[in-house]
Amino acid sequence: MDTNFIRRRWYDFRIGHSFYLIFLLSFANFILIFYRLLIEQVSGLNEIFSSLWLFVVVFILLYIPISIGIGAWHRKTQLKIEADVALKQSPLLAKVLGTIIDIQTGNATEREIEELRKMLKKIEAGQGQNR
Repeated sequence: MDTNFIRRRWYDFRIGHSFYLIFLLSFANFILIFYRLLIEQVSGLNEIFSSLWLFVVVFILLYIPISIGIGAWHRKTQLKIEADVALKQSPLLAKVLGTIIDIQTGNATEREIEELRKMLKKIEAGQGQNR
């Protein structure tokens, strides 16, 4: 059996699980715990949020804009740093830059140049490696 196929399905599973399913479940869990441990225990808050559904609506109306603001801040200030660190660890970038240096210095063979071109064309076409 193709190990790349199994590894890609494992990766797809982890992405679907951690980015989507667990995100939704943990968000709902957070709201329920917050309601049980804070709202139901504090009499003033319990009077304001007499039902769970009222609390959920108000919570989401406040939480989503705050999350968007924090996400925008992260994208504008931190993402560049994360991308920089990731690129410095990228084997693909190392191979491409190494081949470019070899081309410039005359150390690359025609075969290496053609392999690099084919790989880059696959990436441009959205194919990357075998799926």
